[in-house]
Amino acid sequence: MKATLNSGCLFIGLTLILGLSAPAHSQQPQQQTVEPLEGYLATPEQLEFDEALLERLQLPDGFEINVFAQDLGNPRKLAVAPNGTVFVTLRDDGEVLALMDRNGDGRMDEKRTVASNVDYVNGIIVHENQLYFVTDTTLYSAALGADGMPAAPQVLIDDLPDAGQHPNRTLGFGPDGMLYISVGSTCNACDEPNDEHATLLRAQPDGSNREIYAEGLRNTIGFTWHPETSELWGMDHGSDWRGNDSPPEELNRIAPGEHYGWPFCWGDRQPDVYLPAEPDSMTKEEFCATTQPPVLTYQAHSAPLDMLFYNASQFPQEYQGDAFVTMRGSWNRQPPVGYEVVRIRFENGQPVAFEDFVTGFLTEDGSAQFGRPVGMATLPDGSLLFTDDTNGVIYRVAYTGEDNAPAR
Repeated sequence: MKATLNSGCLFIGLTLILGLSAPAHSQQPQQQTVEPLEGYLATPEQLEFDEALLERLQLPDGFEINVFAQDLGNPRKLAVAPNGTVFVTLRDDGEVLALMDRNGDGRMDEKRTVASNVDYVNGIIVHENQLYFVTDTTLYSAALGADGMPAAPQVLIDDLPDAGQHPNRTLGFGPDGMLYISVGSTCNACDEPNDEHATLLRAQPDGSNREIYAEGLRNTIGFTWHPETSELWGMDHGSDWRGNDSPPEELNRIAPGEHYGWPFCWGDRQPDVYLPAEPDSMTKEEFCATTQPPVLTYQAHSAPLDMLFYNASQFPQEYQGDAFVTMRGSWNRQPPVGYEVVRIRFENGQPVAFEDFVTGFLTEDGSAQFGRPVGMATLPDGSLLFTDDTNGVIYRVAYTGEDNAPAR
């Protein structure tokens, strides 16, 4: 192990030499000689936040960015009520806040705590005048009053599977009116003992009749439905310690009953030769052939944390039906990547390419950062909000160019 400190950024390089054999329970044992991999711990220095840093950010022409709220600690996921109240989860503090922009200037000017003592709270959504939020094991709902504030929350589910490595549950309501809950894996790469880990669950809005909708999803925190096709899309995290550029982050079309490969496969159904475990009654190669491949892939270790289709009217027409994804940023790659918001261009309801949308949080040499994007939501005026859970900021992106002019 070799560690060096470079301009405030800690880089630790590890060489992993793995000669693995199949475990004894496998029915088809086989010896594998595996090439060594180099893995890294690379932690960019966190710069103290100052609004002057916004000058470093790059956005497409016609777009502007401002601070909607700051000094929030650890803001994670967002939900916006019809009256414009912004709800945000503070995972580390175990709180849910309501933020209001009373004068319409694009900045929060009133803040209330609406739930507390909800450790590991992360996912949140407003649906049919109910506010739903979820911790690692518990789902809550609260009716919204005439003033837009929630009543005392009620527990709907209290037995979501334990957290492990990925405790951040997320929520969504599908076109079918059902509630979807993402449950990540407990580990980097292992054969999970609990069938509900590394899945997307589906339940009735009251939390009843819970079932596994799709599996083999290591950590699909960001998922949503296309506004025109109603297809479900999600961004899944690839495993760590597989090299600088593998496995990729995956954009999956998620369908009921399908398996998306983890932990035995990555990318385009490639077997994970670094995992000792084998699927039951078959080899990894045989199993991977039965799984669903990603539709698009993105740079490994970028850490996608949310996904949102743009269906408002403020941005140029060409953004309609496109998606945004927050990339919180790597810790397992040198040089670091992510620390950005990207756009996924869709054509005829299908994804065709990723492109930059908000960049510049990470310094050019990768030694420092001042933003780790996480949650997203759109305001009633069509502007886009996203959180930074490390520097305690919520940003607002608005289009101020000519009406319907293309943004380049």
